[in-house]
Amino acid sequence: MNLSKHDPETDMEMDMTPMIDVVFLLIIFFMVITDMTQQDLEDLQLPMAVYATEDRPQPGEYRPVVNIDINGVIKIKRQKYYDPESPDDYKLLREHLSDVAKNMKRDEDNPTLPGDSLLVRADESTAFKHVQKVMEQCGYQDVKIWKLQLAVKVPEKNDE
Repeated sequence: MNLSKHDPETDMEMDMTPMIDVVFLLIIFFMVITDMTQQDLEDLQLPMAVYATEDRPQPGEYRPVVNIDINGVIKIKRQKYYDPESPDDYKLLREHLSDVAKNMKRDEDNPTLPGDSLLVRADESTAFKHVQKVMEQCGYQDVKIWKLQLAVKVPEKNDE
């Protein structure tokens, strides 16, 4: 005696393969996008600040970032632009900063100067002379970046 009300003509079976493919593609997409958003930032131990304002760049805003590690190596988007162990030549960094300055929004008061700022992220144990060299390169005639921001970390509420 068959008690099931199973009609083979109207019974449909759902194929899950396309759905699994789409889920895997979404996972891969989000993994790639997440990596791209952090491309400008190196893993640095930033110095602690007592007073600082929170940095909230606008989405889609052009944001030049220079990273300086503990040894004074200057990296931009994971590429090395200066190594203190090589000859003292900041030409590659200066060329990059010149290109960055051309892509920056212009200052309202003086259109010959960039209006945006350059974010400098240096490890807390980095000698200041390396930060000073980046500042020096910003003052060259073909660069003229006159606004800088220095990245710091603030103590979390439970650390106080």
